[in-house]
Amino acid sequence: MSTVTEVPAHLRAAVDAAKEKVAALHAELPRWELVVWTAGNVSERVRDDRTPDGSGDLLVIKPSGVAYDDITPESMVVCDLDGNLVEGDRSPSSDTAAHAYVYAHMPEVGGVVHTHSTYATAWAARAEEIPCVLTMMADEFGGPVPVGPFAIIGDDSIGRGIVETLSGHRSPAVLMRNHGPFTIGKDARAAVKAAVMVEEVARTVHVSRQLGEPLPIAQEHVDSLYARYQNVYGQH
Repeated sequence: MSTVTEVPAHLRAAVDAAKEKVAALHAELPRWELVVWTAGNVSERVRDDRTPDGSGDLLVIKPSGVAYDDITPESMVVCDLDGNLVEGDRSPSSDTAAHAYVYAHMPEVGGVVHTHSTYATAWAARAEEIPCVLTMMADEFGGPVPVGPFAIIGDDSIGRGIVETLSGHRSPAVLMRNHGPFTIGKDARAAVKAAVMVEEVARTVHVSRQLGEPLPIAQEHVDSLYARYQNVYGQH
């Protein structure tokens, strides 16, 4: 992967638009009670059509340790897909290496989100996948929400675990063991939606288990629900 040393002129408008979008989407994390203090992050890929192999793609992410009330488009930082800082006067999020690894190895992904939302993180602490016992889960995740391996923050180990777990999997969410949820999407907004939804189903299934054992949904119905939601539901 080649290293980009500055934002190319032909990507300037796209990078600026991504900064606006990513800054605004960060406000959704505390709104849905998915983060506390400065934890969590949203990123979005900026594709460079001049490099079809993705080597010129960039990512926009928040700086490390910045309070959500202080996040602005101007405070966003830009990195290449090796995690190197390309633009910005602050250190990138400590999860940048993980985001960059996902983008570099999953070309279909355009957005990545990480939170420590309470219920999803509780499942991650037990290293237990969330079983598909809700039609909402079949719709959104196409089956259970899987668990990824234990990995230490600071290099691309978390990214490797995300890619290994989600490659070929319907779920846009993974519960990294002892850490918390990471979600992916076609863009940052889709990844934020997945972060909201994984917390919702984690909470609901937890509550259900306090009452008894939840009933699984037959695979044929999971497949049918997933196909309908992905291809028919909503406005197209």
